[in-house]
Amino acid sequence: MELRQLEYFVAVAEEASFTRAAARLYVTQPGVSAQVRRLERELGQDLLDRSGRTVRLTEVGAAVLAHARTVLDGVAGVRLAVDEFTGLVRGRVSMGMVRSCSSVDLPVLLADFHRAHPAVEITLAEENSDLLLEGVRSGRFDVAIVALTSETPPGVGIQVFVDEPLVVAVGPGDRLAGLSAVPVDALRDRELISLPRGTGMRTCLDEACAAAGFEPRVAFEVSDPNVLAQLAARGLGPAVVPESLAAEYSGELHALTVTDPPLRGRMALAWRTEGPVGPAARAFAEHARTVLAPPADCREACDGAGPATAAPAVGNSGSRTPDPGLLGTDRAGDR
Repeated sequence: MELRQLEYFVAVAEEASFTRAAARLYVTQPGVSAQVRRLERELGQDLLDRSGRTVRLTEVGAAVLAHARTVLDGVAGVRLAVDEFTGLVRGRVSMGMVRSCSSVDLPVLLADFHRAHPAVEITLAEENSDLLLEGVRSGRFDVAIVALTSETPPGVGIQVFVDEPLVVAVGPGDRLAGLSAVPVDALRDRELISLPRGTGMRTCLDEACAAAGFEPRVAFEVSDPNVLAQLAARGLGPAVVPESLAAEYSGELHALTVTDPPLRGRMALAWRTEGPVGPAARAFAEHARTVLAPPADCREACDGAGPATAAPAVGNSGSRTPDPGLLGTDRAGDR
């Protein structure tokens, strides 16, 4: 049994796909498949069920996965001890982020760290926030920029750096346009415009409506927040959007404050707090926390704040591409 086989098996289990596991590990898909098959032959049991559209753990595989992670964490701990003893900052940092995140100057964030630590290899991947948070918890990602959801898994540290209201946006001819504020219940019988499921703002809408005792009727589902705003502006229904996005369309949209419950969108930096953390990952997390420190006008609100009623990520950039942080629909899993 080789460490490489365990690493490949864990990657396939976490990605539910040989193809995505190979991309994550920077190896070929046949190589991953061959090594996992070799591990299964040595153990005498199938660890993965390959019969469906996505790869799933067998009962034996689920039991083996925890032990495989323990072994890999132990090896990482050995390397960590040696690196800390020698005082070297080298290795690899894996960063994840939500799609279409415009509130972070990512090239500057990465380039500044690379100049300070040229021996550290940095990788970057985009995913939905739920998968990013789980990836941080499991060690797949060292750091991630996420749309903060209502629950944060244990073993994950959070620093909120964007916090703004979400509003209901309607066109000037909509029957709600004469109001300044509405409860979520006002959307009960309306055909709505929304980002797809699995995104932060959609989660916000779904959770708020569920708390009010109904399921939202989404008639138009689009992945571009600007198209969402444009559809609402043309009278096709109300949309829950970041306040900053509604302001960009102030001449075309009427924004209503949501009062019951009030909705806020938050973007946060997440990092691993449990398990082995190498010098490179620790240095990068400290660098990112410094760069993404919350602005003074929202620091009090961000510090120690509990989970929002719903928490998509939103942004306040000057362009018409705010920080949806919740972009990225769930993609069909390949094998």
